[in-house]
Amino acid sequence: MTRVEVFDPPMCCSTGLCGPSVDPALLDIHESILRLKNEGIVEVQRFLLQQQGSDFAKNPEVMKMLSDSGVEALPITAVDGRVVKSGSYPSYEELKGYVGTAAGVEAQ
Repeated sequence: MTRVEVFDPPMCCSTGLCGPSVDPALLDIHESILRLKNEGIVEVQRFLLQQQGSDFAKNPEVMKMLSDSGVEALPITAVDGRVVKSGSYPSYEELKGYVGTAAGVEAQ
């Protein structure tokens, strides 16, 4: 099964979907992740820098990006350990494409 990891910037909670005004990008990535999980084709995990720093450290590519660009590199999305996007969250269509490429098939 393909593994998608989202390395989030510092946020107030695990999804960022709290408080009086929710960032639409956070809502979009949350919905995209739910769709992918419901399709049963990927395993998705999100990591918060301030709470799961050791998970950031496990990916050398993520650590290099943080070293080079700081937190401006976040969010970072990796598929099967390889960074596919940084600086913004991918759309659902982008995620499907990354998953299809990782699986060696065209995204539908």
